[in-house]
Amino acid sequence: MEKDSIAVGLDIGTTKIVAMIGKKNEYGKLEILGVGKSKSLGVARGVVNNITQTIQSIQQAIIEAEADSGYKINDVVVGIAGQHIRSIQHSDYISRPNPEEVIGDADIDMLINQVHKLAMLPGEEIIHVLPQEFKIDGQSEIKEPIGMYGGRLEASFHVVVGQASSIRNVGRCIKSAGLDLSGLTLEPLASADAVLSQEEKEAGVALIDIGGGTTDLAIFKDGIIRHTAVVPFGGNVITEDIKEGCSIIEKQAELLKVKFGSAWPGENKDNEIVSIPGLRGREPKEISLKNLSKIIHARVVEIIEQVFAEIKAYGHEDPRKKLIAGIVLTGGGSQLKHIKQLVEYITGMDTRIGYPNEHLAGNSDEEISSPLYATAVGLVMNSIRNNTKSATPLVEMKQPEPKIEIKPPVIQNVEEETQEEQLTEQSKAETKRPPVEMESTGDKIKRGFFDKYIDKIKEFLDNAE
Repeated sequence: MEKDSIAVGLDIGTTKIVAMIGKKNEYGKLEILGVGKSKSLGVARGVVNNITQTIQSIQQAIIEAEADSGYKINDVVVGIAGQHIRSIQHSDYISRPNPEEVIGDADIDMLINQVHKLAMLPGEEIIHVLPQEFKIDGQSEIKEPIGMYGGRLEASFHVVVGQASSIRNVGRCIKSAGLDLSGLTLEPLASADAVLSQEEKEAGVALIDIGGGTTDLAIFKDGIIRHTAVVPFGGNVITEDIKEGCSIIEKQAELLKVKFGSAWPGENKDNEIVSIPGLRGREPKEISLKNLSKIIHARVVEIIEQVFAEIKAYGHEDPRKKLIAGIVLTGGGSQLKHIKQLVEYITGMDTRIGYPNEHLAGNSDEEISSPLYATAVGLVMNSIRNNTKSATPLVEMKQPEPKIEIKPPVIQNVEEETQEEQLTEQSKAETKRPPVEMESTGDKIKRGFFDKYIDKIKEFLDNAE
């Protein structure tokens, strides 16, 4: 039973690829068994642009996760993002042949399958069809129609659409890396599973996941997903701006952003300066922290304003659609200093940083509780819901080993005994040396016999097999 619940999530991001193996413990919490992380080389703004490099990065993360956990990964649930993602609201209905029968799962499936047949733009594919509210014979605001009577079943849906070629490219990378694809999930939905509480989803909340290449948005109200969007900017654009603005290389720009970066320029004094080593014998560069935070501030404001425009497009200003729980920030970009205060200043909404530790077991590694891993944790939770046997223990393959391991301790004991005998004999008078030599040769004879005996046993076992 324990083996069946092993789940694997694979977060293919723009800056990093994370493979995470986990299972549910007896308290219903997520226990992380292993994590593998590699630099993402073939992905730009959430979209695969180099198949070979992406496959190599995926394999590296998978090998690391397998070594960390002792499990062999078979299939994965993958997160999908990118600027090609868009969402639409759609309503549909079915007329039931027998209103005297109660509504069951088959009716809901029929309605969802009908939505899947929607005509899309050329090259687009439906990723998710998420039911929001149901209507039965004109009676509205029904959240759970199963078990009710009715002839006309109607529902409003949140439909997530993406570029078919981008989705197939991700699938191709997974297959080529020697894995099966057990599910595709929109990344902001996975992050929402990991960091949002049910109370927040009921009250109304906007989740902003600031990644390396994209910033994802998911809006919930009354416990239902209401709006999703992907903004094609993330932490990498901030790094790029620092690189251009300070005339330094990308590696130094990233380090500056992480160590000294702040989204609030008023925080740094004019005389605070960081010295950066020059290239190949050139003079070191001095960079003012105030200028650094001005560069970061300008780009972060742009990202937040774009996301806020999406929140307004959902209708946040309508009193009935108000997001009482405000905003939750997650992803690597949410670790930027003073970003919470800046988001509150621009949007006027309550803001907190989202950590995935609410669903994790108490003994989890502190690093995994970081917002960086929110999407990966959400994908593992999604995989657990699929009930797939995503990984099998490597231990099973190592079972014959104990047979071979029996012999070394015995030989060592023989050696230890002879060493002890030699030590005691050495401490005796010189006249008693000859017997020692005889004993040692006797031991050699004994050991030779013992080796032959072990060989015979091994031969017998091999024949038995």
